[in-house]
Amino acid sequence: MIDFRQAVAELIVKQTKLDINEIEQSIEIPPQEEMGDYAFPCFRLAKELKKNPAQIATEISQDLLEQKPEWLAEIKVAGPYLNFYLDRSSYARTVLTEILSEKEKFGRSDLGDNKNVIVEYSSPNIAKPFHVGHAFTTILGQVIGNIYEAIGFNVIRLNHLGDYGTQFGKLIVAWKLWGDEEALAKEPITELTRVYVKFHSEMEQNPDLEEQAREAFKQLENKEPKAVELWQKFKDFSLLEFNRLYDRLNINFDNYNGESFYSDMIPEVAEMLEAKGLLEESRGAQVVDLEEFNLNPCIILKSDGTTIYASRDIAAILYRDQEYDYYKNIYVVGLPQTNHFQQVFAVLKKANFGKADQNIHVGFGSVKFKDGDFSTRKGNIILLEDLLDQSVAKTKEIIVKNNPEMSQEEIAQTAESIGIGAVKYTYLKNGREHDIMFDWDEILDFEGDTAPYLMYTYARAKSILSKAEYFDNESLDLNLELLTESDEFSLIKDMYQYPEALVQAAEEYEPSIMLRKVSQLARSFNRFYHNTPILRTEDEQLKKARLALVYAVSIVIQNGLQLAGINTVERM
Repeated sequence: MIDFRQAVAELIVKQTKLDINEIEQSIEIPPQEEMGDYAFPCFRLAKELKKNPAQIATEISQDLLEQKPEWLAEIKVAGPYLNFYLDRSSYARTVLTEILSEKEKFGRSDLGDNKNVIVEYSSPNIAKPFHVGHAFTTILGQVIGNIYEAIGFNVIRLNHLGDYGTQFGKLIVAWKLWGDEEALAKEPITELTRVYVKFHSEMEQNPDLEEQAREAFKQLENKEPKAVELWQKFKDFSLLEFNRLYDRLNINFDNYNGESFYSDMIPEVAEMLEAKGLLEESRGAQVVDLEEFNLNPCIILKSDGTTIYASRDIAAILYRDQEYDYYKNIYVVGLPQTNHFQQVFAVLKKANFGKADQNIHVGFGSVKFKDGDFSTRKGNIILLEDLLDQSVAKTKEIIVKNNPEMSQEEIAQTAESIGIGAVKYTYLKNGREHDIMFDWDEILDFEGDTAPYLMYTYARAKSILSKAEYFDNESLDLNLELLTESDEFSLIKDMYQYPEALVQAAEEYEPSIMLRKVSQLARSFNRFYHNTPILRTEDEQLKKARLALVYAVSIVIQNGLQLAGINTVERM
């Protein structure tokens, strides 16, 4: 398919001495349709040509009109701007032919050249409940991986489990004091959370518990059998719970290596940093000074010889380089960990690690309650599963009301798809660094900028095609150049811009860019649907072309939603 921005730039470059990339970056999309489809400001040519920008625009337009290509309808001058108007017939034929032939592949590319991209996400702590906060990294990370796959990268999905650290010393002590085997067998995470919360409340009265926890963690690091056995039990029960949720959300991973996997590699990290003369002693701990990066020293080994997050993450990066030879190593972890990753990456840079700049922290905001924060220690959490169940139940009520003839099986399947889609979209629709104010009414709102709105738009398109008994093989013999009305042209432009939005979403690690384009397409389609006869079109050739346009819209909406991990439904 023609890259129209590039094609416009190639026309302009023949009339100037500017670099084509410089021209492409200067080309704008006008805010209003009557101002054209692309605009080029001539200000930067004034110095080179020693003329005012308006005069330059006039002269270039006259030269360009003599060699106007088929896809360009006209060029107009508006002061210092050259405004380019696409030929709608040619544009419709070019864009829709591509979509109708590519179908589910439309938007995908081989831009990544099969380079390895690691995406680390979810990474819950063992023995702790999976709450609404965990959903942010889990849903966001999966979709970032999907988008990178779509543009041709080989994505390796890692779940870096929080299965190590001093909290396991606390849990071991708490379990020995208050654990209930029967309760663990019935509801493992609930029971482990109970004793963990109890540990923190009891510690206020009995500070010695903290020392006991430190000792228990040291036993775990030393691989003492009883400590390891308890730790493994906590991990096995937790993974059963996590995987049940991952299956429901259609989240998948290639590797579950947690922090414990890298623990034995820490001596190697310390030796490497020691050999490079980077390790210093500070209050008994071994640190790397990062003053040149305006960062605090990074602790590699604590004074008692135990490891911390930073040392384990450095070990993980070195291992991943050897194992995967990655092009990018992306961490989808909350914004509060920004300083941690800055320190880790700075240590690698100071150690002259070749891929120090190829490690990327993709931060995101937090999920908040109207009435305050939540934490496992306080037992103040909302479980993700409860959120999903509430969303599905509310959706089911709406479906039953609107579709009394629908079978119970179809109602259940549709409610599950829409309910889970509504939750996922809430985490993805805004810029990832924005906080989500946790509000049942907002998350389950079925109007406006929501997954149900997009899913309903898709279902509406499919319903039109079903009534027309339209089959995709009908797209082989069409007069697509008949689609020149403004609403039709807007729809086609939205679809044309989808692949570009996909690339930009990958470059900025921001799925909301892709979803905004899908949402804009849905709004354009509903406007088209209300303003334009489709099934009632009298001209048979125009009717076929409009049905092909509807089919193309359904393809692009479905492609975008699938990348967002949202299943479409045929009716709702």
